[in-house]
Amino acid sequence: MATQLGGPIISTAQLKNLLFAGFCVSLLAACGSPQSSENSDAGTPRAARGEVSGPLANAAPEPLDVGPVITDPVSVASPDGRTVVRVWSEAGEPHYTVERDGVSVLANSQMGFRFAEGPNLEAGLVLTDALTNSHDESWEQPWGERRIVRDHHNELAATFTSTEFEGGQFTVRFRVFDAGIGFRFEVERGADGEAPVEITDELTEFHLASTGEAWWTPAHEFNRYEYIYSNGAVEDAANAHTPFTVRLEGGQYLAIHEAALVDYSAMSLDQRRDRVFEAELRSWSDGGKVRTTAHFTTPWRTIQIADDAPGLINGTDITLNLNEPNVLGDVSWLEPGNYVGIWWGMHLNEYTWGSGPNHGATTERTRDYIDFAAENGFVGVLVEGWNIGWDGDWFNNGEIIDFTTPYPDFDLEGLSAYAEERGVRLIGHHETSAAITNYENQMEDAFALYERMGIRAVKTGYVDDAGEVLRRDEAGHARYEWHDSQFMVGHHARVAEVAARHRVAINAHEPIKDTGLRRTYPNLMTREGVRGQEFNAWGDPPNGPSHTPTIAYTRMLAGPADFTPGIFDLTFERSDGRRGVQTTLSKQLALYVVLYSPLQMAADLIENYDDHPEMFQFIRDVPADWEESIALQGEVGEYVVQVRQDRASADWYLGAITDETPRGLSVPLDFLEDGITYTAQIYRDRADAHWLTNPYAYVVEEREVTSADVMELPLAASGGAAIRFVAP
Repeated sequence: MATQLGGPIISTAQLKNLLFAGFCVSLLAACGSPQSSENSDAGTPRAARGEVSGPLANAAPEPLDVGPVITDPVSVASPDGRTVVRVWSEAGEPHYTVERDGVSVLANSQMGFRFAEGPNLEAGLVLTDALTNSHDESWEQPWGERRIVRDHHNELAATFTSTEFEGGQFTVRFRVFDAGIGFRFEVERGADGEAPVEITDELTEFHLASTGEAWWTPAHEFNRYEYIYSNGAVEDAANAHTPFTVRLEGGQYLAIHEAALVDYSAMSLDQRRDRVFEAELRSWSDGGKVRTTAHFTTPWRTIQIADDAPGLINGTDITLNLNEPNVLGDVSWLEPGNYVGIWWGMHLNEYTWGSGPNHGATTERTRDYIDFAAENGFVGVLVEGWNIGWDGDWFNNGEIIDFTTPYPDFDLEGLSAYAEERGVRLIGHHETSAAITNYENQMEDAFALYERMGIRAVKTGYVDDAGEVLRRDEAGHARYEWHDSQFMVGHHARVAEVAARHRVAINAHEPIKDTGLRRTYPNLMTREGVRGQEFNAWGDPPNGPSHTPTIAYTRMLAGPADFTPGIFDLTFERSDGRRGVQTTLSKQLALYVVLYSPLQMAADLIENYDDHPEMFQFIRDVPADWEESIALQGEVGEYVVQVRQDRASADWYLGAITDETPRGLSVPLDFLEDGITYTAQIYRDRADAHWLTNPYAYVVEEREVTSADVMELPLAASGGAAIRFVAP
């Protein structure tokens, strides 16, 4: 039952006196009142920092009578009582803090909004209502890291009302889980809820209570999310994409992200002052941030909190729980699984996407891949470069791409029928070159074609520099948007809806980041949004040994990633002479367990799997849909031990990877069911393995184990171990 919280109610006259006193204090501070400590302006009212709109010299407006006001902070705790959020108004500005076990995690952080026209919602706001609630239920994923997800949280809905203009208020709704918090804003700016407004700034702050170590990729850069992670002091992160992962000096682990990104701009984190990050919304081509109506709701801002690094991985259900349930109805047509594809050969320059003598997407080659997939239990074959539009400079000529017409040497209809005969499906490909209007004009026909061909999944692509997404306005003029702008958020939603009508799943590359919308649209199965395997073919530099042990605690917190593991030719020649794939072969296997995707690629040329058939067996066996997933051990950027239980059997799988540091791990097997003896099929590094000098040194062995055993795992430099625990 909802309950009003808060301290004693004050009168309107008292309220006026308090507001006037707060204004005077703010004015004195803005005029140079001394600060007593380093960074003492962080978390103080914006009026005191000279950040309010309009001249401070103007007299304060007569405040409105908004009725009873809550003057004391209100709070809500997580179900286990360890995490506490406090909310209050100070000098007319809303604030919140977060504590864990009585220790400050987020210090005094402010909230509010600025708009292109009319009054803002940043000052003159008082706390007028506070309602609490509790929620505990479980729901089932149609596919995912785990079948059953528990949503257990306590909620606080705190309403701040403007004393400066009628009808101005927002409710900040906090949901506090054992693994962290989510909060969003439900805004009313005036009585006319349909009146158009443009947000120019969301003032949400995340004021880290202490310094610490951070891992991030830069926002506002040309290569979207596809960067090697930076690692340094928190203060070194200027403008960072989310998830933004931090280990505070007190040992707490945080990951700041967002959930349910719908009809809004994506958020990055702009460090305005040391440890004070503000939500930075990606802009439209005309500079505005979000176009909406006067009554709007933001995405959820999320803060995972954990005692150790694996706790971050185990706490990602927060993101899913903050999204709306499935709106598609029956999704039994979705088919998770492992696939192969005509893809890696183009990155190695052995084939071409465009037509010609080295064209990759030929009928003959595709039939070979279909045969290979059928013989080895793969669900599909991805074919890139099958349709008209790849010839010439496809990167810059996205408006000539045709999504329904194949090249003459690719028999789409015949190959679809052949794949069906072999129990396999083609996986479609839509590379848009970020020419969005051209794609949306053809999208209905393109997905209808795939539905007729029995194609149940498509890889979409948006290759172009960030900020160069081509949109044609109503007059046909070119407008260039960011990949993570409100426009592209809406575009990806439209793709999901059209694809779902035709029973097609999406694997988006160069996408908007994952914010858990796969719960609402389960056909949003996976995406890129990470510096994936293809950079090992030509990237400068290739991904180093610490890359995947880093993204397990950063990018993967957002959701599934099509990283494309499974390269067996580890020593191919790059043009710069460097080793491209900087892992052992055992680590390539372990990535299938560590880096989750419901559509998981065996990325190498199919002929390369013939060289190590005993290692290829693990890829043939490992599923892509799980009953349960648990991160057991690890540290950000160093190593990960991940276990998952097959949804279709009682078997468990383990993946362990390390950075350039060899290490020996002792892993208790208490995740296995008691009283059962499992056969452990082990694929691991040999004692002399090393990613640079001896990447193919591996051991394949079996032993009997129970839940009482401890597995000793020696990992080579940039090595790994992959284990299947077969239940009787």
